[in-house]
Amino acid sequence: MNMFSKIFPKIHAEGYKFLVIAGIITIIFYIFSSFLGLIGLVLTIWVYYFFRDPDRIIINDDNYLVSPADGEVIKVEEVDGPKELGLENKKFKKISIFMNVFDCHVNRTPCSGKIEEILYKPGKFVNASLDKASEDNERNYYKIKDSHGNNVVVVQIAGLVARRIVCESSKDQDLKQGDRIGMIRFGSRADVYYENYEPLVQIGQTSIAGETLLAKK
Repeated sequence: MNMFSKIFPKIHAEGYKFLVIAGIITIIFYIFSSFLGLIGLVLTIWVYYFFRDPDRIIINDDNYLVSPADGEVIKVEEVDGPKELGLENKKFKKISIFMNVFDCHVNRTPCSGKIEEILYKPGKFVNASLDKASEDNERNYYKIKDSHGNNVVVVQIAGLVARRIVCESSKDQDLKQGDRIGMIRFGSRADVYYENYEPLVQIGQTSIAGETLLAKK
């Protein structure tokens, strides 16, 4: 990765329309006031970096799970599986990652495998860092069968500001570890449910999608 791509990373396709809108607003602001124009310019730069979609270096090792999201690890716990997928009678380990509005919001698969099910659930938009966000907020479930035959579930959860979950994957799709599966717009959270792996991260740790090792076989 060269210096130019680090400073000016490519952006996700979802970002282009928002970038155009922010640019138009900046021009209108500047017509009325150079100060307002400066505010608009800062807003435009923020929109560009919010939708950044940098390449990541993937370990490509089926003995590890990698992070599905950039952000802060806020939960590492053992829970029942998601009832929405009929897994409430199985025990899973769960890692939750909170993405603030400055984090990259492109989500990636923690493992190689096949998507067995994708389930979208409409819901509320409470703060994504709260426990009830996993059950109350708008969310999208990806049930993946990894190469070892284990269930790995990634849940995209919309946040206080987010209003749209973008899914870029489909049922029965074969994934390679670190492949992009979608994104969430403007502040959100990702939960990972998994079995037969041991966690490698701690609460408060910063994760990088596709690169940070979450758990080991």
